[in-house]
Amino acid sequence: MQGTSKLPKGVLLALGLLITILLYLGLPSLPQPLIWTWNSDNVTILAGLTHSNSSIFYREVQPLHKPHRLEVVLLHGKAFTSHIWQQLGTLEKLSRRGYRAIALDLPGFGNSFPSPAARTEAGRADLLDQVLQDLKVKKPVLVSPSLSGHYALPFLMRAHGRLNGFVPIAPTFTENYTQKQFSDIKTPTLILYGALDKGLAQESLQKLRHLPNHSTVKLQDAGHACYLHQPHDFHDALLTFLDKLS
Repeated sequence: MQGTSKLPKGVLLALGLLITILLYLGLPSLPQPLIWTWNSDNVTILAGLTHSNSSIFYREVQPLHKPHRLEVVLLHGKAFTSHIWQQLGTLEKLSRRGYRAIALDLPGFGNSFPSPAARTEAGRADLLDQVLQDLKVKKPVLVSPSLSGHYALPFLMRAHGRLNGFVPIAPTFTENYTQKQFSDIKTPTLILYGALDKGLAQESLQKLRHLPNHSTVKLQDAGHACYLHQPHDFHDALLTFLDKLS
């Protein structure tokens, strides 16, 4: 009987390499840590994944000058990602004022993976809590527009003593809590909303106004994403609030 012929080693190696490449191309890509440097403004944005199962992607700006004690964590709405705070210059403005600024991609947005924890109220509070611990954020000011209320409000209700301040911008999920629950929270709060937002801003205001230590700023000629429509007025209101806290 004639023996089976063997393939040359070079061919086997080539086949092995081809299979490896095909397997690699077939795997889902993971978000990679990135570094952006704005040389013209001497601002460096660090972005990467936290070292936990939280699967949160973040953009961080370290203060350019001697830092204040305040840290500012920015969430985002349904139509946006953490990039909006870079695009508007919010991260840079906070940094120049001496604040540590961190913008998060919520699970399933931007470079963050979806997370099973995001399906429940408790899970979302746990997720945000874990991310803050991963980033060694002690007592931040939490900025929460629109959809991010699903994360910020459960965390506020559970751990408001761990916040230096709260900035809700027409957040969702306010209807899930009572007037009494809001009135028990002493966290300094800046309620921001657009004058043209007749929907969610007005609905959320009905509950948020029961926060005992709050001030309200209505941005004229601005809709639901008021920070996008009137960025100058938004930044003025936010920085004024932060400066008083610090």
